[in-house]
Amino acid sequence: MTLHDVSHWLGSTPLSSVIQEVTWVIPLVQSIHILAIAAVMSSVLLLDLRLAGVVGRDDPIGAFSHRYLPWIWWGVLVLLITGSTLVIGEPKRALENPTFGIKMGLLAAVLVITAVFQRPLRTDKLYWASPSRRLQVKALAWASLGLWAAIVVCGRWIAYSL
Repeated sequence: MTLHDVSHWLGSTPLSSVIQEVTWVIPLVQSIHILAIAAVMSSVLLLDLRLAGVVGRDDPIGAFSHRYLPWIWWGVLVLLITGSTLVIGEPKRALENPTFGIKMGLLAAVLVITAVFQRPLRTDKLYWASPSRRLQVKALAWASLGLWAAIVVCGRWIAYSL
C-alpha cells in the first residue's frame, strides 16, 4: 500500500468528509494549531536560550525546565491532535507531500533531543549544571532551536508545495 493509497482511503472516510464539509472545522483547527505552535515555540525559545547560557544564568536549569517542559509536552500533544485532524481532513496535501515527511522526521529528532535533556533531570535537578556537561547541553539547546525553526518552516512550506 502506497502513501497515495493511504491518502485516497483516508480522504474517503466519513470523518474526513465531515472535516472537509463543515466549513468552520479546518480554520478552527488551524487556529488552535497555530496557538499551540506559539506556546511550544515560546517555551522552547526560553528554555533553550537558558540552556545555551544566553538568558537567566542566575536561575537553575532545573527550575527553567520545570517551568517550560510541561508547556512543550502539552503543546506537542495539542499539535498532534490538531495536526492529525488536518491530515485526516486533507490527506493528499500532507501525506503525498515530501515536505510533510521531512517535517515529521525533524519532529521525531527534536522530541528525542527533548527527552534526552529531560530524562536525567527526573533524578538529578542539577545534572546539566555540571561544568563537564555545559558544552553538551549547549549543543542540545542550539540543535533543538534549529530543529524547531526548521519544523515551523516545513509546516508553512507544506501549504505551498505539492
